[in-house]
Amino acid sequence: MKRSKTPAPASDGANGAGASPDAPAKNGAPDPAPDPAAAAPAPELTEATADEKLAALAAERDETKDRMLRIAADFENWKKRAQKELTDKSNEARERVLKDMLEVIDNLERAVAMQTTPGGNGGVDGVAILKGVDLVLRLFKQKLERYEVRPFEATGQPFDPRVHEAISKVPHPEIPAGSVAAELQKGYRVGERLLRPALVSVSAGNGKPAAPSEG
Repeated sequence: MKRSKTPAPASDGANGAGASPDAPAKNGAPDPAPDPAAAAPAPELTEATADEKLAALAAERDETKDRMLRIAADFENWKKRAQKELTDKSNEARERVLKDMLEVIDNLERAVAMQTTPGGNGGVDGVAILKGVDLVLRLFKQKLERYEVRPFEATGQPFDPRVHEAISKVPHPEIPAGSVAAELQKGYRVGERLLRPALVSVSAGNGKPAAPSEG
């Protein structure tokens, strides 16, 4: 009579064949529990409806319009401030010039008042008037130089229509033709810019025929 074989115990090999499903893992730690969030399906993105797109565009339009209105208002305020500053500076410059002119007028009025005051001989002192006028003229020139207003010489210079205004043409024994023979009214510059051209007479030469050239 044959004896039945006893089954061999399960092997503890590396492949873990024959191990119970509830047996612990190789490293002795239980398997991690599955993440429900990872297992859940991702939510589907729904496309915006036409009304929602229109509402978004309207909101963007209103925001852009409001921003542009604020920019326009800021620019308008800046223009007003700049115009006011320019006007104030112009008025200040004009007032400085006028105040200097008033000082000249004050001196002229004093000179006139002194000559109209009854004197011992009841006459007018011409020498005193001349000295007073000369004093006021020098004061006036000093005021003009303060603003860089200066006359320029014209007599003897070649005629230049940019700075000279000719009103006549006269013969002159010394000044060559085409040059300024006489200055009838002074010209002035402000810095490098022309303030007023000089009124001049232009020389026509000495009036003698030119000497024949030797052949």
